[in-house]
Amino acid sequence: MYLNKAIIYGNLTRDPEMRSLPSGQQVASFSVATNRTYKDKNGQKQEQTEFHNVVAFGRTAEVIGQYMKKGRPIYVEGRMQTRSWDDKESGQKKYRSEIVVENFQFGAEGRGQGAGRADGAHEDAAQSAPAASGEIQYPDEDINPEDIPF
Repeated sequence: MYLNKAIIYGNLTRDPEMRSLPSGQQVASFSVATNRTYKDKNGQKQEQTEFHNVVAFGRTAEVIGQYMKKGRPIYVEGRMQTRSWDDKESGQKKYRSEIVVENFQFGAEGRGQGAGRADGAHEDAAQSAPAASGEIQYPDEDINPEDIPF
């Protein structure tokens, strides 16, 4: 049995770049930065950042392109894929490894940027916190199914 699975959680390094294939299918290309903290041999805390190329197709690409912006966190599951092409300028063969999105989730807004809403609106802490009795508090307004991006 073989397995090709990549799972990352990080921040977008730039706004998604949207384009269409000749078939009309939407494609979103973006990069995600992940950090790793470790101690070196001298006991000093070090941080290493990795940059991952990510591509999404179809409805997934449309949703990511509409709601994700530079700096926002995202969770991505997908498969690794390496493309190759001939560079017309240098005549050399070029390669690009990327994660093809199979599943994703919007990340929680951290660092005081909001409460995870894509429109950037802030919620009152009292409304978003669960009640002391443990029951879930629902918002007063009705949710329109047409507003849900999935």
